[in-house]
Amino acid sequence: MKKFLLAALLIIPGFMSAATPTPLRIVVIGDSTVCNYPEARPDRGWGQFLEAQFKDGTVKVTNLAAAGRSTKTFIKEGRWKKALAEKPDYVFIQFGHNDSHAPENPESTNAATDYKNYLRRYIDEAHSIGAVPVLVTPMVRRLFNDDGKLKNELQPYADAMKAVGAEKNIAVIDLHAASKELVERLGPAGAAKFANKKGDRTHFNEKGARAMLGLVMQALPVAEPRLATYLKQIPLLPSQQ
Repeated sequence: MKKFLLAALLIIPGFMSAATPTPLRIVVIGDSTVCNYPEARPDRGWGQFLEAQFKDGTVKVTNLAAAGRSTKTFIKEGRWKKALAEKPDYVFIQFGHNDSHAPENPESTNAATDYKNYLRRYIDEAHSIGAVPVLVTPMVRRLFNDDGKLKNELQPYADAMKAVGAEKNIAVIDLHAASKELVERLGPAGAAKFANKKGDRTHFNEKGARAMLGLVMQALPVAEPRLATYLKQIPLLPSQQ
């Protein structure tokens, strides 16, 4: 009789779904340093390895980051609308590289003005659907001065993002500061091993993307403690491996 009752319950619609928790939904938006790439390409973004950092079945990551996009063009092309339609619980937001392009370029924004305004829009519209935004400052470009120090051209965008995060009282992962410390410690030769191709100081191969992901995941439990229980473990940094 018990076996019969169990079999009957298993065919009742919704019985299994009630017993199986729905995965937490994370949408990632950003640029080429974050996005997914085909297996055949040497490029990798840290976002394509994010889901594997969480306990199996607990988190579903949808990576909508796209190469060449800025805070402005991601919205203008309808990509942000698509991200909101995913009804995420969390939105990870990293922009800055393409925002920093020369003012005559259509993707360019000013760190002190419209870049901040676009970030405010992302935050407000994420909140409007019940999602939690997490800002991730843009990692450094691996461009060194003659004295071995980074040129640090993205600092204004990192500072602007941190200012908006403080203003809106939301989580900020300072990937810019963490990557600056790591890349300067590695030096030009060590940092070159992160490149997807010789001479590229912005984009990443798998080693570089995973190094950036490691920095993000190291900071995540502090920035957004509610996600800490979902993690398999905190990844080791390159210097710890």
